[in-house]
Amino acid sequence: MAPVLHYAGKCLHNGPVDVADDKVFKALADPTRRYLLDRLRQKNGQTLGELCEHLEMARQSATQHLDVLEGANLVTTLRRGREKLHYLNPVPVHDIQERWIDKFEHPRLRALSAIRRRAEEPDMSDQPTFVYVTYIHSTPEEVWRALTDADLTAEYWGHSNVSDWQAGSRWEHQRTDRSGIADVVGTVLETDPYRRLVITFAGPSENKPSGPSQVTFDIEAHEDIVRLTVTHDNLADQAEHDAASSGWPAVLANLKSLLETGHALPQPPWEMHAELRASQMARNDPQQ
Repeated sequence: MAPVLHYAGKCLHNGPVDVADDKVFKALADPTRRYLLDRLRQKNGQTLGELCEHLEMARQSATQHLDVLEGANLVTTLRRGREKLHYLNPVPVHDIQERWIDKFEHPRLRALSAIRRRAEEPDMSDQPTFVYVTYIHSTPEEVWRALTDADLTAEYWGHSNVSDWQAGSRWEHQRTDRSGIADVVGTVLETDPYRRLVITFAGPSENKPSGPSQVTFDIEAHEDIVRLTVTHDNLADQAEHDAASSGWPAVLANLKSLLETGHALPQPPWEMHAELRASQMARNDPQQ
């Protein structure tokens, strides 16, 4: 590469090019990999065999494409028994959106995108599981404590998670205004300190035919960092999926900031979705 172009490539936007962004753009440049992401967008949590059903290539070639997507953090995998399930991870695309779009034309582009989706996409009543992955400079012990300590959750979540965290115990997501009101309640299904926590997740008055949704926190250590995977299963409809899509990234961004800097973000991220949050909490306010 010529010196001038090399300098421009390295110092574009007055800073070094993010290696993670390079991996994302490279992964998205291939039409087969974009097709695999579309398949996961339509139905999350697929096996290799399911993803290969409509691909005219060997499983080994498909595995190589999935490895590139996983290396770019666009796909994450979870093992359920003998099966290896693949999930779409929206975080890298969201990061690129914030860098390249949000500060310019995001409101207008979002409106145009919504119009196009209504015109082009079929109604999908069977919503996928929501999966979110983040990497934190911390330890499994500290991440576990951040998920289960009432005082710490109050700092980054705006609610206190209260329980003894034993399997079969009740847990409550209580407001910090001393009202004692819990906006979410559930049961602790599985507890494996510093590795895995599984809870049911529902409003206190919810009684869905399909039962409450379920949240799994998987904690994996790698040298000086922790990979935290949040899986939200059994979402009833599009509204619940939209709430999970806006809620979990905000909460986990605040958790990451608290553990890495000692402080939550300057403004609570969920204030960007203030109307949705207010309507959810209003359901549990005492009736006048």
